[in-house]
Amino acid sequence: MTTTGLQTIIYPVKDLDRAKALFSALLEVEPYADEPYYVGFKAAGQDVGLDPNGHAKGMTGPVPYWHVTDLRERLAALVAAGAELLQDAQDVGGGRLIAFLKDADGNLVGLLQDPTA
Repeated sequence: MTTTGLQTIIYPVKDLDRAKALFSALLEVEPYADEPYYVGFKAAGQDVGLDPNGHAKGMTGPVPYWHVTDLRERLAALVAAGAELLQDAQDVGGGRLIAFLKDADGNLVGLLQDPTA
């Protein structure tokens, strides 16, 4: 299996404190990660992240991340299919890899590979 589905969505935010308050109220949970560069929540089987640097990285809105078993393979396949690479594979800690692209219609597509995959 090459994907385990959409399990993560990252929102670019300008005011991390306001966004954290809003998502805490929406999800009714406290963040599991609360850093100046990222705030993450886990609720109902979803990982919801807030990225205060997202706009600078080219995120024009929320990015859904497909969990995949081989990020580099999927990344190459999407680029070959016409997607534009916005963020190449990056280790965001603990061996977790992420990358994101833009399709021909401007939609953002994220890929995420956990170290256990």
